[in-house]
Amino acid sequence: MLCPYCQNKESKVMDSRESEESIRRRRECLACGKRFTTYERTEKTDLVVIKKDGRKEPFNIEKVKAGILKACEKRPISIEKIDAICDEIESKLKKREKTEIPTALIGEIVMKKLKKIDEIAYLRFASVYKEFKDVGEFRKELKIFAR
Repeated sequence: MLCPYCQNKESKVMDSRESEESIRRRRECLACGKRFTTYERTEKTDLVVIKKDGRKEPFNIEKVKAGILKACEKRPISIEKIDAICDEIESKLKKREKTEIPTALIGEIVMKKLKKIDEIAYLRFASVYKEFKDVGEFRKELKIFAR
């Protein structure tokens, strides 16, 4: 950290305080002895969704939630459980190295989560996500699910 007074690179931290968005550090220059304050903020990485047709758009957890809500409609699944699933999905995606996420990955994660909590919600979501064309495709998915 450069001293704003003498441009020296050496300083020591005298005090450090965290807030929600940053860390405030009170420093003392080892060359001139003057004190100064620095702030550290975590850089937010915005996730980008790559659609099936190649378009890109900002990730929006509300869109994921809307799909899950539709699949869970009239099922015994609380809104708190759906919110928890959305939080888990968002957290998992943010932990990835890549900030660009294909919709296929998001769909697979959602299906895994729904499969664990409700079979009907899973099949509803899968039928839309996998774009079933007929009842035969639905039966095939049922057989896979039953394994």
